[in-house]
Amino acid sequence: MKKIGILGSTGSVGSEALEIINEYKNKFELVFISGNLNASKLIEQTSTYNPQFICLVDKQNISEVKNKTNNVKVLSGYEGLLDLCDIDVDIVLNAISGYKGLSLSMKIIENGIDLALANKESIVQAGSILMDNAKKNNVNIFPVDSEHSALWQCLIGENKNNIDKLILTGSGGPFRLIPKEKLYYVKKEEALNHPNWSMGNKITIDSATMMNKGFELIEAHWLFDIPYEKIDIVIHPESIIHSMIKFIDGSIKAQLSIPTMRIPIQFALTYPERYENKNIEFDFIKNNQFTFEKVDYEKFRCIELAYQSGKSGGTYPTVLNVSNDLAVDLYLKNKINFGDIQMLIEEALDSHSNIQNPTLSDIKDTIVLTEQYINNFKVPS
Repeated sequence: MKKIGILGSTGSVGSEALEIINEYKNKFELVFISGNLNASKLIEQTSTYNPQFICLVDKQNISEVKNKTNNVKVLSGYEGLLDLCDIDVDIVLNAISGYKGLSLSMKIIENGIDLALANKESIVQAGSILMDNAKKNNVNIFPVDSEHSALWQCLIGENKNNIDKLILTGSGGPFRLIPKEKLYYVKKEEALNHPNWSMGNKITIDSATMMNKGFELIEAHWLFDIPYEKIDIVIHPESIIHSMIKFIDGSIKAQLSIPTMRIPIQFALTYPERYENKNIEFDFIKNNQFTFEKVDYEKFRCIELAYQSGKSGGTYPTVLNVSNDLAVDLYLKNKINFGDIQMLIEEALDSHSNIQNPTLSDIKDTIVLTEQYINNFKVPS
């Protein structure tokens, strides 16, 4: 029986992971869960799934959590999340959204615990350090993103030297067909209306700007040790093919399914086994059209910024990650326009003095400097 902890259980990925664990109670033991601001949902999950430890990052509502939960150890704040990472489990799902997930991923790895990684920001910011530490501590990193899970599944049993291209697919988000000149002032409600996937607000905005593909590009580079020149992105509006690998002999392997996070989450938790997924059927007759389009890099400038940051290396990906997270937060709070997101990111990158081969301390310093830059930046009126 696998002992499992979940960081970010109140989000979409964490919630679905809990349903999987509950369905296979004879396979998993839930040890801990955590939430950020949603105290009521954390209380509900504690009652339903009976973890041994819980943590609410928002200390203002911790009294409510303590009063409404029994027979469970209650932690709070970011320090509480770090304490959870010290608990002896077999695997931790890091489903926390945003750049603050890095320290948690690092601590999990340093404690020799396998990591199911939904927090792509960890590897975007510190890919080299994260992968080196995982190798040093004999830890597995299992990707939870549907695209990287697809690549991982396609690579099983294959020789990595036979790869010609990794091909990441993307739906194109809600603005695939909207002209570039109309994007600057799009409303938040429009950006949050993804055509295929139901996700949290932050990742949904990343999908609208297509920065999620930029992050996935950098993540794929580190997870599979493949140069950026061998990683392509194509638009696939149906979101049925989750990614592909083209081999040197011309053969292409793809992983297909309906658009659901259930499959990649479950595979990361159950690997090397596969458990039955009831009520997930694929009908080729109903899904009989697969279409593909080129990426419009002028329209979706964020992807180009990610390519440039990844190839330049050093602390540029950290700036890319942090500035994006903060810009998206400003947009969600109605403080900037949609078109300002990529502008803020580009300004932050242009102002940055890169550090090649950074230490973890360099990355933490870069995070602070980028936070200061974005917080002090005045968007032109």
